[in-house]
Amino acid sequence: MNKRVRQYVGLLTAILAYYVIHEGAHLLYAVATGTFKGINLMGLGIQIDVHAERMTETQLGVFCLVGSVATAIFAYTLVALIGRIAKVPSKVFKACSYYVTIAMLLIDPLYLSLLCGFFGGGDMNGISLLLPEVAARILYGVLLTVNIAVFIKIVLPKYKAAFAE
Repeated sequence: MNKRVRQYVGLLTAILAYYVIHEGAHLLYAVATGTFKGINLMGLGIQIDVHAERMTETQLGVFCLVGSVATAIFAYTLVALIGRIAKVPSKVFKACSYYVTIAMLLIDPLYLSLLCGFFGGGDMNGISLLLPEVAARILYGVLLTVNIAVFIKIVLPKYKAAFAE
C-alpha cells in the first residue's frame, strides 16, 4: 500500500477512533446515570443526547467533561506504547496509530481552548457548570501546549524513525 493511501486510511481511522472514544465516554456516562436519550447523527459526526432535565448541573458538567478526559487518557496510553507500536512491521498499523495519537492529543484541547466560542460551545457549555469557562479554556490551553510539546518531542521523532526502517 502506498504512502498516500496509508495516510488516508490513518486519517479515517483517527476520525472513527475519536468518535468511538469521545462519544463512547459520553454514552457510557449517560447510560450509567440513566439519562441516555439517543444518538443524533449530525452531518459527519454524532452526538449523544441525554435527558438533561433529569441531571444535576454537576452531572451535566461531568457528562460533558468525560469525552475529553477519555481522549486524553487514550492519547497518553498511545504515547506510552509508542515504543511497541513503532516495532510493529505493518506500516498501515503505524500510520493509523500515528494519526489516532495526533487526534487524541489535539482535537479536544484545541476545540475547548480556542474554537468552542466559534461553534456554539459544545462540551464547554457543560464543563462551564463545573468551573468558570475562562478557567476551563485556560486549562485546556495549557493541555494543548503540553500535548503539542509531547507530539513534537516524543511522537514525531519516534514515528519518523519507525517509518524510516
